[in-house]
Amino acid sequence: MVIISNSSRRASTTIEKISSLGFNPALFLGAITSGELTHQYLLRRDDPWFAALGNYCIHMTWSDRGAISLEGLGIQVVDNVEEAEFILAHGTEALGLPSGEALPKTLEELNRVLGQCAAKKIPMVVANPDFVTVEARALRVMPGTLAATYEKLGGEVKWMGKPGEIIYESAMAMAGVDAADCIAVGDSLHHDIKGANIAGISSAFITGGIHATELGLGEFGETAADSSVTSLATKYEAFPTYVLPSFTW
Repeated sequence: MVIISNSSRRASTTIEKISSLGFNPALFLGAITSGELTHQYLLRRDDPWFAALGNYCIHMTWSDRGAISLEGLGIQVVDNVEEAEFILAHGTEALGLPSGEALPKTLEELNRVLGQCAAKKIPMVVANPDFVTVEARALRVMPGTLAATYEKLGGEVKWMGKPGEIIYESAMAMAGVDAADCIAVGDSLHHDIKGANIAGISSAFITGGIHATELGLGEFGETAADSSVTSLATKYEAFPTYVLPSFTW
């Protein structure tokens, strides 16, 4: 098994977190995260789009969840939009400062900064394409929501991670397998299932995750109606091979 995650943190952090979630890390071959892909692309700059970014960025990061370090990337964080050459979105709780500290901000405050950036027409790199995530059955807003807002403002966004094909290709390369030998398991139709569709691999949709409310589910392990799953899959244009109420065995 390979973990494919839209986490904005490095792959090593994801592997370290596995034990705290009750899993044996030895069961996994490794992890590919959006944060890892973003770090590598910013470090190498061998992709023309990334090579043209510049080095001065507005950094949207985490506060309560812990800010993300940009050490070793040669990037200078600025808090003045006029100095910025691009936006780097790792989180939705704070704005990075030149000192390395993170200044807590509301979503509304970050959206105002996005408006200023859109007026300047600078690009965004989003290191976590998820719109929301489930935490203790509650939904938390993720950086993909900022990226979607920025696109609506006319901004250019480079989406790193699911549903983009590159993260699936990286996982298959790590495992040394072809698409025909893989199955992707996830709870997001837009990210996990659509990503599997794009990559040409089978998928299993877990209904008890972020779409539970949309599917009318109130209890963990409750089975969703086939008609509800079909309707939701059509809405997101993401079509799973299999459907499961939870990922348990």
